[in-house]
Amino acid sequence: MMMLNLSVSIHNEHLPKREKIIMHQPKVVIFMGTYNGQHYLVEQLESICSQTYKHWELWVSDDGSDDDTIQILKNFQRRLGEDVLFILSGPKKGFAANFLSLVCNQQAKGTYYAYSDQDDIWVNNKLQTAIDWLHTISELTPALYCTRTTLINKNGQFIGHSPLFKKNPSFLNALVQNIAGGNTMIFNHAALKLLQTAGQQITIVAHDWWTYLLVTGAGGIVFYDPKPTIFYRQHESNIIGSNIGLCARIARIVMLFKGRFKTWNDINYQALNAIQHVLTRKNRRILNNLIMLRQQRLAFRMITIKKLGIYRQTFFGNIGLITATIFKKF
Repeated sequence: MMMLNLSVSIHNEHLPKREKIIMHQPKVVIFMGTYNGQHYLVEQLESICSQTYKHWELWVSDDGSDDDTIQILKNFQRRLGEDVLFILSGPKKGFAANFLSLVCNQQAKGTYYAYSDQDDIWVNNKLQTAIDWLHTISELTPALYCTRTTLINKNGQFIGHSPLFKKNPSFLNALVQNIAGGNTMIFNHAALKLLQTAGQQITIVAHDWWTYLLVTGAGGIVFYDPKPTIFYRQHESNIIGSNIGLCARIARIVMLFKGRFKTWNDINYQALNAIQHVLTRKNRRILNNLIMLRQQRLAFRMITIKKLGIYRQTFFGNIGLITATIFKKF
């Protein structure tokens, strides 16, 4: 036994410094969904390669690109190695299904997991900052780290920040709002198991909102960092924008009365209802009461939603929630 330990020690001494460091670090699996991302993909991949934390793998699911996206990915794969960058074919059912296909891939195994869009730029200590927090949480407890974002335009110029949310993350908030973009999220293996339990075929609005719902619903811990860790690019091809400014508020009001908010909630609540067994007893009761009150008379709706304590993060957001409750649009 002593001889075996000695031989391992001698072998390690001859490893390159970077490889020896990585051997003792938890692995981060990065999930990236791509679709016709040739214009900004290189910049995003370079920002991942520039991370101060080096022990990561990148799993990319391409959802049917017909531009140079695949060729760009293959070029980086040759540079990084096939054991670092994995290229998969997506289900071609939209971005949410594409990310679910990644998190449900049993071959992608790590200690921590990160979502990545194809057109952002990561701050170089993004992974390290998240890992420093996640390391303080028991591996048995679902944990999610997410952040505010710095907004840039298609040319990479600064245009602002995403809203700063100050109220605590919780299931009561997640039921009516997602506080952070998936491009900022990093979570542990216990959180991944929740996503895998829910499965790849479940219908959801967005992978990031779903992750927030599951982690909080199962009694996990979410930390919203007010310090941005990514540059979030705003352009005409964005699936979901930054939701800031007067125009965005007006657009949300219009969507509310057109039933978009209600439709999203219908989808989320149906998905949660299908996997109630992963929720805490308290959160199952909250979900069932919320589903029931949506069908009741106005007075009952107003009293119950206040009693439950459901909230959005901002004053205007809560005004919108009240309005939606009055007009049965939530």
